[in-house]
Amino acid sequence: MIMNYITKIKANISIYASKKTSNILDGAYKSIYKGRSMNFEDLREYVVGDNIKDIDWKASARSGNLLIKQFIAEKKHNIMLVFDTGKKMMADTKDGEAKREVAIMAGGTIAYLANKNGDYVGALYSKNDEIKFYPFKEGLFNIERILSNYDSDVNCEDKSNIEKAVEYIKKNIKRRMIIFIITDLEGMDSIKEKQIKDISGMHDVMIINISDADMTGENAYDVENDTYIPKLFLQDPKLHELEEKTKSDLYKKDKKRLERHRISVTTIDSSKNIAKNIIELLERHRNANIR
Repeated sequence: MIMNYITKIKANISIYASKKTSNILDGAYKSIYKGRSMNFEDLREYVVGDNIKDIDWKASARSGNLLIKQFIAEKKHNIMLVFDTGKKMMADTKDGEAKREVAIMAGGTIAYLANKNGDYVGALYSKNDEIKFYPFKEGLFNIERILSNYDSDVNCEDKSNIEKAVEYIKKNIKRRMIIFIITDLEGMDSIKEKQIKDISGMHDVMIINISDADMTGENAYDVENDTYIPKLFLQDPKLHELEEKTKSDLYKKDKKRLERHRISVTTIDSSKNIAKNIIELLERHRNANIR
């Protein structure tokens, strides 16, 4: 197999990440295992500073003392990439790059880091309302296959959404995972509160929001309706201001909603910012889970 996607990812890291940034990226990835990606070992009494998510409420009620689950580190971790698909991923980001390409590069960067760490990588997405699931495996060939197939499966005819992929995880995958959901603002908003609560209770979850292009420029295209946006709208500053406010308000609302469940979020506008944004995402997630 020709490693086209892996080659692009390695080149992107080398171009846009200095040696120092690359080292920080590796370190930030490894640091998330100080969170909850562990196997259960025993119970012990709660002490100030422990993660309240690890409290065993049933055992605490039986014993009369507040008990938490004690974990031991796994030798290998299960990294699940959950991609958004469909027509909207054919659109552009705020910086003018194809959302699908940025999604591939972001997911591929995480998978590449996981491979360097000796971890397993799996993937899942909905295509034409059917789930495509790639079991956890090691190696770059596995990552190349996932990225190549995802690239081929995103098209203008598919109206699948991220909800179905999240629901599949909730119902069918019981092993502990670190989940990276790669979607956009619409996808973030579509995930139901119960889904968020259920998957975050069992897994470490992070979300990468691929930004949407602004309604500006000479030839802005509406992917959902397969038409160019009339120039009258593109040149209206009040509409631009309203669009920005609507996006900002929705993002703040969903970010707050997700962070209540210790789900960290980052927004990526361009492939050149992937390393920086992933470092921030991993560090934010680590800090949220050691409070």
